Amino acid sequence: MSQDTGAPATTVTDPTGDEKRPRRRTSGRGASFWVGLVLVLAGLGMLGYVAWQMYGTNIVSRQTQERLVEDLEQQWAEPTRTFEADEQTVTAGEVPLGDASALVRIPAFGDDYVVPVVEGISDEDLTKGYGHFPDSADPGERGNYALAAHRITHGEPLRDMPELRPGDEVIVETRDAVHTYELTTNPNDLVVTFKDIWVVDPLPTNPGGGPQPDQKPGQKLITLTTCSELFHTDNRMISFGRLVDSEKK
Repeated sequence: MSQDTGAPATTVTDPTGDEKRPRRRTSGRGASFWVGLVLVLAGLGMLGYVAWQMYGTNIVSRQTQERLVEDLEQQWAEPTRTFEADEQTVTAGEVPLGDASALVRIPAFGDDYVVPVVEGISDEDLTKGYGHFPDSADPGERGNYALAAHRITHGEPLRDMPELRPGDEVIVETRDAVHTYELTTNPNDLVVTFKDIWVVDPLPTNPGGGPQPDQKPGQKLITLTTCSELFHTDNRMISFGRLVDSEKK
Protein backbone atom coordinates (compact mmCIF):
# COMPACT_ATOMS: atom_id res chain seq x y z
CA MET A 1 0.00 0.00 0.00
CA SER A 2 1.40 3.40 -0.91
CA GLN A 3 1.03 6.42 1.34
CA ASP A 4 -0.73 9.48 -0.09
CA THR A 5 1.29 12.64 0.61
CA GLY A 6 -1.06 15.00 -1.14
CA ALA A 7 1.50 15.98 -3.80
CA PRO A 8 0.57 15.50 -7.46
CA ALA A 9 2.18 12.65 -9.30
CA THR A 10 2.25 11.37 -12.87
CA THR A 11 2.56 7.79 -14.11
CA VAL A 12 5.14 7.24 -16.83
CA THR A 13 4.83 4.31 -19.21
CA ASP A 14 7.65 3.19 -21.47
CA PRO A 15 7.09 2.13 -25.12
CA THR A 16 7.00 -1.56 -24.14
CA GLY A 17 3.91 -0.94 -22.05
CA ASP A 18 5.61 -1.48 -18.73
CA GLU A 19 4.42 0.95 -16.16
CA LYS A 20 7.16 2.81 -14.25
CA ARG A 21 6.86 4.20 -10.73
CA PRO A 22 5.26 7.66 -10.43
CA ARG A 23 7.52 10.71 -10.80
CA ARG A 24 6.68 13.75 -8.75
CA ARG A 25 6.70 17.24 -10.20
CA THR A 26 9.30 19.61 -8.82
CA SER A 27 8.02 22.95 -7.65
CA GLY A 28 10.23 26.09 -8.01
CA ARG A 29 9.94 29.52 -6.39
CA GLY A 30 8.72 32.14 -8.80
CA ALA A 31 10.29 35.50 -9.61
CA SER A 32 7.85 37.27 -7.27
CA PHE A 33 9.34 35.40 -4.30
CA TRP A 34 12.87 36.56 -5.06
CA VAL A 35 11.74 40.13 -5.74
CA GLY A 36 9.92 40.15 -2.42
CA LEU A 37 12.97 38.77 -0.63
CA VAL A 38 15.19 41.47 -2.12
CA LEU A 39 12.72 44.17 -1.05
CA VAL A 40 12.58 42.81 2.50
CA LEU A 41 16.38 42.72 2.76
CA ALA A 42 16.63 46.22 1.33
CA GLY A 43 14.10 47.44 3.88
CA LEU A 44 16.03 45.84 6.73
CA GLY A 45 19.23 47.40 5.44
CA MET A 46 17.60 50.83 5.32
CA LEU A 47 16.26 50.46 8.86
CA GLY A 48 19.72 49.43 10.02
CA TYR A 49 21.28 52.47 8.36
CA VAL A 50 18.76 54.82 9.95
CA ALA A 51 19.30 53.21 13.36
CA TRP A 52 23.06 53.62 12.99
CA GLN A 53 22.74 57.28 12.00
CA MET A 54 20.25 58.11 14.76
CA TYR A 55 21.82 56.14 17.60
CA GLY A 56 25.10 54.49 16.66
CA THR A 57 26.87 57.65 15.50
CA ASN A 58 25.83 59.43 18.70
CA ILE A 59 27.35 56.73 20.89
CA VAL A 60 30.62 56.64 18.94
CA SER A 61 30.93 60.43 18.65
CA ARG A 62 30.20 61.07 22.32
CA GLN A 63 32.87 58.59 23.32
CA THR A 64 35.31 60.32 20.97
CA GLN A 65 34.36 63.75 22.32
CA GLU A 66 34.81 62.66 25.92
CA ARG A 67 38.26 61.30 25.07
CA LEU A 68 39.23 64.53 23.30
CA VAL A 69 38.13 66.61 26.30
CA GLU A 70 40.28 64.50 28.62
CA ASP A 71 43.25 64.56 26.25
CA LEU A 72 43.04 68.32 25.80
CA GLU A 73 42.88 69.01 29.53
CA GLN A 74 45.92 66.77 30.06
CA GLN A 75 47.84 68.57 27.31
CA TRP A 76 47.04 71.95 28.83
CA ALA A 77 48.36 70.78 32.16
CA GLU A 78 51.79 70.31 30.58
CA PRO A 79 54.23 73.13 29.80
CA THR A 80 53.96 74.75 26.36
CA ARG A 81 56.14 72.95 23.86
CA THR A 82 56.64 72.46 20.15
CA PHE A 83 55.66 69.32 18.28
CA GLU A 84 55.78 67.84 14.81
CA ALA A 85 52.67 68.01 12.60
CA ASP A 86 52.48 67.43 8.86
CA GLU A 87 56.28 67.65 8.59
CA GLN A 88 56.25 71.14 10.09
CA THR A 89 57.24 72.27 13.55
CA VAL A 90 54.50 74.36 15.13
CA THR A 91 53.87 75.72 18.59
CA ALA A 92 51.21 74.26 20.83
CA GLY A 93 49.00 77.27 20.11
CA GLU A 94 48.96 76.53 16.36
CA VAL A 95 46.73 73.49 16.14
CA PRO A 96 46.75 71.40 12.93
CA LEU A 97 43.53 70.73 11.05
CA GLY A 98 41.61 67.85 12.56
CA ASP A 99 42.99 68.38 16.08
CA ALA A 100 41.14 69.77 19.08
CA SER A 101 41.95 73.36 20.02
CA ALA A 102 39.33 74.45 22.58
CA LEU A 103 36.41 73.42 24.76
CA VAL A 104 32.91 74.88 24.55
CA ARG A 105 30.53 75.12 27.48
CA ILE A 106 26.98 76.45 27.20
CA PRO A 107 25.42 76.81 30.67
CA ALA A 108 21.92 76.80 29.18
CA PHE A 109 22.54 73.20 28.10
CA GLY A 110 23.49 72.04 31.60
CA ASP A 111 26.43 72.09 33.99
CA ASP A 112 27.98 68.95 32.48
CA TYR A 113 27.90 70.20 28.89
CA VAL A 114 31.40 70.39 27.45
CA VAL A 115 32.29 69.70 23.80
CA PRO A 116 35.68 69.93 22.07
CA VAL A 117 36.36 72.29 19.17
CA VAL A 118 38.26 70.77 16.25
CA GLU A 119 40.14 72.79 13.66
CA GLY A 120 38.29 72.36 10.35
CA ILE A 121 34.73 71.72 9.21
CA SER A 122 35.03 68.51 7.20
CA ASP A 123 32.58 65.67 7.79
CA GLU A 124 35.22 63.88 9.85
CA ASP A 125 35.94 66.99 11.92
CA LEU A 126 32.26 67.43 12.78
CA THR A 127 32.04 63.90 14.16
CA LYS A 128 34.43 65.00 16.92
CA GLY A 129 32.47 68.02 18.16
CA TYR A 130 32.41 71.63 17.00
CA GLY A 131 34.28 72.53 13.85
CA HIS A 132 36.18 75.83 13.67
CA PHE A 133 36.08 77.56 10.29
CA PRO A 134 39.82 77.75 9.49
CA ASP A 135 39.76 81.27 8.05
CA SER A 136 37.80 82.77 10.93
CA ALA A 137 39.22 84.39 14.07
CA ASP A 138 40.61 82.45 17.01
CA PRO A 139 38.93 82.63 20.44
CA GLY A 140 39.16 86.08 22.01
CA GLU A 141 40.53 87.71 18.86
CA ARG A 142 39.05 90.54 16.84
CA GLY A 143 36.85 89.25 14.10
CA ASN A 144 34.44 86.33 14.06
CA TYR A 145 35.12 83.05 15.85
CA ALA A 146 32.85 80.87 13.67
CA LEU A 147 31.78 77.38 14.75
CA ALA A 148 29.64 74.66 13.18
CA ALA A 149 28.18 71.53 14.80
CA HIS A 150 25.61 68.82 14.18
CA ARG A 151 22.09 69.22 15.46
CA ILE A 152 21.31 65.54 14.96
CA THR A 153 23.63 62.50 14.76
CA HIS A 154 27.33 62.46 15.65
CA GLY A 155 26.87 63.57 19.24
CA GLU A 156 24.29 66.30 18.52
CA PRO A 157 26.21 69.19 20.15
CA LEU A 158 23.63 71.76 19.00
CA ARG A 159 20.43 69.71 19.13
CA ASP A 160 18.89 72.26 21.52
CA MET A 161 20.11 75.34 19.69
CA PRO A 162 16.51 76.58 19.07
CA GLU A 163 16.20 76.93 22.87
CA LEU A 164 19.01 79.50 23.04
CA ARG A 165 18.16 83.17 23.46
CA PRO A 166 20.00 86.50 23.45
CA GLY A 167 21.94 86.79 26.70
CA ASP A 168 22.84 83.10 26.90
CA GLU A 169 26.55 82.51 27.33
CA VAL A 170 28.97 80.48 25.23
CA ILE A 171 32.18 79.85 27.18
CA VAL A 172 35.26 78.94 25.14
CA GLU A 173 38.28 77.60 27.02
CA THR A 174 41.72 77.45 25.41
CA ARG A 175 45.15 76.55 26.74
CA ASP A 176 45.75 80.12 27.92
CA ALA A 177 42.37 81.69 28.67
CA VAL A 178 38.64 81.38 29.21
CA HIS A 179 36.55 83.55 26.88
CA THR A 180 32.90 84.30 27.58
CA TYR A 181 30.66 85.26 24.70
CA GLU A 182 27.07 86.45 25.01
CA LEU A 183 24.56 85.69 22.29
CA THR A 184 22.93 88.75 20.74
CA THR A 185 20.49 87.14 18.28
CA ASN A 186 17.79 84.49 18.50
CA PRO A 187 18.75 81.44 16.40
CA ASN A 188 15.12 80.96 15.37
CA ASP A 189 15.16 84.35 13.66
CA LEU A 190 17.86 83.57 11.10
CA VAL A 191 17.90 80.57 8.76
CA VAL A 192 20.12 80.73 5.68
CA THR A 193 21.26 78.37 2.93
CA PHE A 194 24.65 76.67 3.09
CA LYS A 195 25.77 79.09 0.37
CA ASP A 196 25.30 82.14 2.60
CA ILE A 197 28.91 82.35 3.72
CA TRP A 198 28.52 85.97 4.85
CA VAL A 199 27.60 84.61 8.29
CA VAL A 200 31.24 83.69 8.93
CA ASP A 201 32.70 86.99 7.70
CA PRO A 202 34.82 88.99 10.19
CA LEU A 203 31.84 91.34 10.53
CA PRO A 204 28.73 89.52 9.24
CA THR A 205 26.41 91.86 7.35
CA ASN A 206 22.98 90.50 6.47
CA PRO A 207 22.24 91.33 2.82
CA GLY A 208 18.54 91.05 3.57
CA GLY A 209 18.69 93.48 6.46
CA GLY A 210 17.69 90.85 9.02
CA PRO A 211 19.46 89.69 12.21
CA GLN A 212 23.16 90.54 12.32
CA PRO A 213 25.80 91.71 14.80
CA ASP A 214 26.18 95.40 15.57
CA GLN A 215 27.88 96.88 12.54
CA LYS A 216 30.92 98.16 14.42
CA PRO A 217 34.36 97.26 13.00
CA GLY A 218 36.89 95.63 15.30
CA GLN A 219 34.44 93.62 17.38
CA LYS A 220 35.19 90.20 18.88
CA LEU A 221 32.31 88.03 17.72
CA ILE A 222 31.17 84.42 17.72
CA THR A 223 28.89 82.62 15.25
CA LEU A 224 27.13 79.32 15.90
CA THR A 225 25.75 77.45 12.90
CA THR A 226 23.86 74.16 12.67
CA CYS A 227 21.16 72.46 10.59
CA SER A 228 17.84 74.27 10.76
CA GLU A 229 15.86 71.02 10.93
CA LEU A 230 16.33 67.69 12.66
CA PHE A 231 16.44 65.81 9.37
CA HIS A 232 18.62 66.43 6.32
CA THR A 233 18.53 69.97 5.06
CA ASP A 234 20.86 72.37 3.31
CA ASN A 235 19.61 75.26 5.43
CA ARG A 236 21.48 76.53 8.47
CA MET A 237 20.30 78.08 11.73
CA ILE A 238 22.52 80.95 12.86
CA SER A 239 23.16 82.80 16.11
CA PHE A 240 25.62 85.64 16.65
CA GLY A 241 27.28 86.75 19.87
CA ARG A 242 29.96 89.07 21.21
CA LEU A 243 32.85 88.70 23.63
CA VAL A 244 32.05 90.06 27.09
CA ASP A 245 34.96 88.71 29.15
CA SER A 246 38.38 87.04 28.85
CA GLU A 247 40.34 85.65 31.76
CA LYS A 248 43.90 84.43 31.52
CA LYS A 249 44.56 80.98 33.02
